[in-house]
Amino acid sequence: MKKQKTLALIVATCLAQVCLTQVCGAQTPRPWQHLQFPTAQQVQAKWLRPSSVYGPEPYYGLNGPVTLKVVERDLDTMHRLGFRAVTIQAGRGMPYPYLSTQYFKFFRQVVQQAKKRNMRVWIVDDAGYPSGFAGGAFTRKMPSLRMQGIEIAQTLHVAAGKSLHITLDPDAVSAAAVNSNGQATPIPLHGRTLHWTAHAGSDWTVLIADHEFRTAPTRSATNPHNVKDTEQSVEDYMNPAATAAYIRVTHEQYKKYVGNEFGKSIMGFRGDEPDYSIAGLPWTPAFFARFRQLKGYDIRPYTALLAETPSRRHPTPLIHLTPLQQRIHADYYDVFSRMFAAGFFTPLGEWCKANHLQYQVHLNHEEREMELTHSEGSFFRDMRHVEVPGIDAIWHQIWTDTISNYPRLASSVAHIYGKPRAFTESFAAYTPRPDVTMARYILNEEFVRGVNLVEMMYFPATSRGPHPPFGFMGQPGFPALNTYVRRMSYLMSMGRPDACVALFLPSSSMWMDDSNANTTFMSAERLLSEHQVDFDIVSEGALAHDLIAGHGTFQTASGNRYRTVILPHPQVISSAMLARLKAFAAGGGKVLFLGGTPDLISARTYRFARTATPSDFSWATVTPAQLSPTPVPPQFPPSSPPSPQVVPAAILQSLHQVVAHPTVGLERPDRALKVMHRRWKGAEVYLLFNEGSAPLDREATLFARGNKVEVWNPQTGQIHTMPFTRRNGHIAISLHMQPYSTRFIVVE
Repeated sequence: MKKQKTLALIVATCLAQVCLTQVCGAQTPRPWQHLQFPTAQQVQAKWLRPSSVYGPEPYYGLNGPVTLKVVERDLDTMHRLGFRAVTIQAGRGMPYPYLSTQYFKFFRQVVQQAKKRNMRVWIVDDAGYPSGFAGGAFTRKMPSLRMQGIEIAQTLHVAAGKSLHITLDPDAVSAAAVNSNGQATPIPLHGRTLHWTAHAGSDWTVLIADHEFRTAPTRSATNPHNVKDTEQSVEDYMNPAATAAYIRVTHEQYKKYVGNEFGKSIMGFRGDEPDYSIAGLPWTPAFFARFRQLKGYDIRPYTALLAETPSRRHPTPLIHLTPLQQRIHADYYDVFSRMFAAGFFTPLGEWCKANHLQYQVHLNHEEREMELTHSEGSFFRDMRHVEVPGIDAIWHQIWTDTISNYPRLASSVAHIYGKPRAFTESFAAYTPRPDVTMARYILNEEFVRGVNLVEMMYFPATSRGPHPPFGFMGQPGFPALNTYVRRMSYLMSMGRPDACVALFLPSSSMWMDDSNANTTFMSAERLLSEHQVDFDIVSEGALAHDLIAGHGTFQTASGNRYRTVILPHPQVISSAMLARLKAFAAGGGKVLFLGGTPDLISARTYRFARTATPSDFSWATVTPAQLSPTPVPPQFPPSSPPSPQVVPAAILQSLHQVVAHPTVGLERPDRALKVMHRRWKGAEVYLLFNEGSAPLDREATLFARGNKVEVWNPQTGQIHTMPFTRRNGHIAISLHMQPYSTRFIVVE
């Protein structure tokens, strides 16, 4: 009996261990997919040779008559250069048709070769960009699921006092009339007929809008003409059925052939620039019904007005929208952004997560928010369910002569929603091309703004024979740069962010074509950065419901708590957001409106938003003073660095009122110093970057408590103790930084 009980106990224990292993394996099999909170000692044990999951990775194109021998040679070269991961895309001229059985069998061999070298793999989800055309499959096989838009199909002249009577095309959805002064009015449609009499005193132009299949241009490896054009349409991003079809012909096929490596050698799928770069308005067959469901009114009478506005980047738009029409315009883009996120980004993110993968993607022109809000709707909505949100820096957005804070968009989404990493696609089409020194500068600009996963463009397959690595990858200092990047990526992925200031992104105001809100937002980014205040960018959705409200705090899913919210002169905010901000302030949180308070408070719609009153914001700090505009990054490098920003004394005074102290205090101002603050278990971490061309020598205060200050050097792998004194209970240090150099400081 005793032996039987012992045997039963052993069996039960073994079964329990198996179950525990299965449960734990299902919950946390891949630490890099989750926030980690190690001690400095635990980080120190791994930082010299971090796991290959922390990159960096080259963007590898399987172009030309690529063979397995070519792939082996290229992977060996990458490994020699210091790469331990690779992003792989089907290229032009492959011997196997894209998405064919032969292609997937070859891809499986490529993955096996990467695994043999302990290299991780990201799969680019299409044979070009933007994501979502499946190598031309939507045009060839699924034409009904192609992207659609609303455009002006007819323009008709009607003299003053004259009448127009016409039969409409079956696809017509809306009509409007505009006079020579740009004043416009919708024209009601009655079935397929239009009857309208022009008002006296002015000639009019009647615009008739219809829905048509239109696509953002695609650069496809399967395009026979080797050009970026509209021959291969992307899918209807707002239609979940189209995305399901996309997943079926791409992602599911990869799963069939290499799914056994998902979450192991294969880290995830990488998307590229899905957007509506089309004339007119984004549209899908379900749009009008969904709009009525969300907004409670019929948008169709107004779509002809909205399809011919400055927001669509027409150089000489016919129509000047009235304030009411601008609010209707915002309603349209609010619904569009919701449908784009739900129809494309969310299904892809959920599919990847269900298959033990991560989804990483970046949008188009993140550095130009006015354009982004009209072609992608909302950065935050699109990225909400993306596990590795990203940006790109591929032409000249980041250089010593530009001001570029937009990488914080990606890191802020990661911070708010508890994602451990944010990525960059860098260098693809830079003018001029960077060398190793400039590449380091560009990446440091991104690291200090929270990006911590680096993809470098471009490494083409050597299918035509061996040749030196492309561009700066062939320079002598490149392997050392890769060592630096890999260690920095690991260090900046550990722990959690610690920004306590939130800067509001006024996307809804931009839907109203409010360029002033955009200008003030960019200038506020610069204000905070140049005064050493670490901050996150937050959306209306985050402030209205996603952040966890505490007593005078908003907490992110990553664990950092905002104690200050700064709003850069939005034209409109929602009533839900207003209520939460008011409660936040009542608990001791600080709210600052830069440049003035909103004019409108919205509820279900922007169209019926109410007029704001001074009492709505009596609890907040308000400064009517304006910041000097921050220039948009240039298309080509200018001859001189950016001019200093003019900061009115009233704004600085207000900033000091609402921000208890900067992340790093300087005894004398220096706008070249940029900062990022994180926490490990029992330690505070500061990344400092001197963006300026002159040495930086300052007495500085780290608002941290500890008994040891160390400088970790990601390039050499050395750790040095840093002398310090205590000032008012905080850490006082002497900073001596060469131009364009970084300091990684750990306080325990």
